[in-house]
Amino acid sequence: MSSAAPYTPHLPRIAVALGDPAGIGPEIALKAALDPSVRAICQPVLFGDRGVLEMHARACGLAPRLQSVASAAGADTIDSDTTALVERPQFKPGELQLGELAAAHGLAALDSARAAIEAALRHEVDAVVAAPMTETAIKMAGIEFDGYPSFVARCTNTPIEDAFLMICFDREGRELRIVHATLHVSLRRAIELVTRERVLHSIAAAHAALKRIGVAAPRIAVSGLNPHASEGGLFGDDERLIIEPAIADAQAQKIDADGPFGADTIFHKPGYDACVVMTHDQGHVAAKSLAIDRTAGLTIGTPILFSSVAHGSAYDIAGQNKASPRAVVEAIRRLAGASALPHR
Repeated sequence: MSSAAPYTPHLPRIAVALGDPAGIGPEIALKAALDPSVRAICQPVLFGDRGVLEMHARACGLAPRLQSVASAAGADTIDSDTTALVERPQFKPGELQLGELAAAHGLAALDSARAAIEAALRHEVDAVVAAPMTETAIKMAGIEFDGYPSFVARCTNTPIEDAFLMICFDREGRELRIVHATLHVSLRRAIELVTRERVLHSIAAAHAALKRIGVAAPRIAVSGLNPHASEGGLFGDDERLIIEPAIADAQAQKIDADGPFGADTIFHKPGYDACVVMTHDQGHVAAKSLAIDRTAGLTIGTPILFSSVAHGSAYDIAGQNKASPRAVVEAIRRLAGASALPHR
């Protein structure tokens, strides 16, 4: 038995769901939970299959001390050199095949994430970070899924239209945060979804999230839908008919929002705490070009703090000790540092 002292009780407790067990999720979740910089700012609690976690640990040459706990609340009782695990039995020994697509892998990823979300709803953890899932594996399981924000909304009984994705990363000493009015839908469908009400919802969700994570007086830049934000009507009227009225509605609610700006220049605008963009690629192209391995995705508009990473499950390097936990560490750091974490 270790003589190390228990975790400091006042540190926030962060659930870390293992993600797709056949990909790099368990590897980077474990590496992040063992990172001294992470353990200095929070109590990480892993959620997932113990056999899967031990399999990935062996592949990486790691021998972590794992202690199973019945609930995340039990993390306070373990030693500081031990990692708490809320077990979710998902596979029999030898059943998991690394690097392969399977419905069972999609089911396991969502099971771990759902258990962590439920722990947050019970106030056993202060926030949730989920390692990457694989959408194809989830769809193979016959589950409706278009990204973590809508999944978190369903798990928390939040209207789907109120949940949005905010991706966050550091760029030359500046924190960039990007909120998407639409996400994992076809471009044709995204254009249909860009309505005055939805754009206002996304601006309001961004404002509330910024306040929650400690930005006292948020300033929000809003993009257009068309090239150059339509250049005064030369390339469409969506800005005039939809986006400009939505910004005015937000301003009427005392939200400091400006725009619409061209999506190709919005991230160079100084002085803003977040940018609201209309489609997936308007935000993700910038994030994945500038910060592919350190981008965290924060689900906003729901009653819990939930973050994921912006990269995939990387089946091609699963089990090879090649995956960097940097994005998971960044996600944990942002949530642990949020000034408005609920008190347990």
